[in-house]
Amino acid sequence: KVKAQLEEKEGKTFDVFTAVEFKTQLVAGTNYFIKVHVGNEEFMHLRVFKSLPHENEQLSLHSYQGSKTKKDELAYF
Repeated sequence: KVKAQLEEKEGKTFDVFTAVEFKTQLVAGTNYFIKVHVGNEEFMHLRVFKSLPHENEQLSLHSYQGSKTKKDELAYF
């Protein structure tokens, strides 16, 4: 659901976009930290926010980190 948001911010499209790992953090909603394979040996770490159900908001891409590898640890950022 956040692929289009990332493509817009990066100004490019991703033919490959596969989540390979994730962690969560409970706040006033949930932060998802997701490691995504975006092709070749390139990975990105995404921070996606999901609001509480009663707020009825869409998932939003809060921030991201590029130039990651499969071995890079997925951590809070």
